[in-house]
Amino acid sequence: MTMLQIEIEDTRPVSAECDSEHLRVTLADGRELSVPLWWYPRLAQAAAAQRQVIELMPMGLHWPEIDEDVSIVSMLRGHKAPGASDPQRAKQT
Repeated sequence: MTMLQIEIEDTRPVSAECDSEHLRVTLADGRELSVPLWWYPRLAQAAAAQRQVIELMPMGLHWPEIDEDVSIVSMLRGHKAPGASDPQRAKQT
């Protein structure tokens, strides 16, 4: 197995869930990621039931009902979706 194959296997999502505030993902190597849902405006605006239908992919997550994809790499790097804005900052201005 190559280093890339090992890295992909280690960062493969094994579970994921969304609530009204966060996206939480557990990786194959045991790490748990949690990011604010506002990072992904399409997810934040989706109905709660739509956010619960998640397909786990080798390198990320897919929500078929809203056609949204999030890569594990983007979560690890802190990359937000285009148009994402922190609602707390909006309240302060």
